[in-house]
Amino acid sequence: MVDKSIFHAVFADMERKAKEIEPKDGDYIKDGVMYCGICNEPRQEWKHLSMGDILVKRSCECERTKARAEREAEEKRLRENHIYELRSKAFADKSMQYWSFDTDDRANPKLSEVAHRYVDNFTSMNGKGLLLYGGVGTGKTYMTACIANALIDKEISCYVTSFARIVNTVSGLYEGKQEYIDGLNRFKLLVIDDLASERDTEYMGEIVQNVIDTRYSARLPLIVTTNLTGDELKYPSDIRRQRIYSRLFDMCIPFEVKGKDRRKEHLKDNVDYYKDLLGI
Repeated sequence: MVDKSIFHAVFADMERKAKEIEPKDGDYIKDGVMYCGICNEPRQEWKHLSMGDILVKRSCECERTKARAEREAEEKRLRENHIYELRSKAFADKSMQYWSFDTDDRANPKLSEVAHRYVDNFTSMNGKGLLLYGGVGTGKTYMTACIANALIDKEISCYVTSFARIVNTVSGLYEGKQEYIDGLNRFKLLVIDDLASERDTEYMGEIVQNVIDTRYSARLPLIVTTNLTGDELKYPSDIRRQRIYSRLFDMCIPFEVKGKDRRKEHLKDNVDYYKDLLGI
């Protein structure tokens, strides 16, 4: 048998909350119901229950608007905190946190376009990444950081590092080497800079192969940059490199990045600036 005392208690609590509404300036009573003096919507309403009619609390348009604004502000705060956390974990080189499309000088407009389109179509790429190859100082590394930062703004986790860093980290682990490599798959996009700059040993090659294969098995995208030429990638000198590069071509869309060595140009500008200061 249902204990009616429970219903009486609930009934009494609803009635108490309705009576405890704090009147705002301009509120008024009409037919025994409190109305908002701003939006003129009722802040109370009658409910017809089996135990009798009861006056209950109701949100007017002003209160709903305020609640909605507070909810949106909280959602924005949580989103910004999440993005901050993602960005703080994303870069082995912390200066890359500030490399973005907003500061891109578009000296290589085709590369900029490809990067923008990759971000815009990330979810439609079906796990495909990019293989950016070409000469030193052509903006490959900078653009990968721009891609990562743009995706992080969409709350997509990324990690930007290099094979040399990965190899050094794995080499320093007494145990848990595979766990570390597997852990890279927690990022939806992995960016690895400067392929072929690591020491060319069989052990190093095994780690590079392991990282790529682990990512491939998980069907997760990978962006790789390298200073190798197209011929060096297509016709490697040994079977180990052949396996690595073949897998990368399977995982990534290759794009040759052409242009002047901007590092040299920047260095020349700096030297000329200081020469002018010194009157040389």
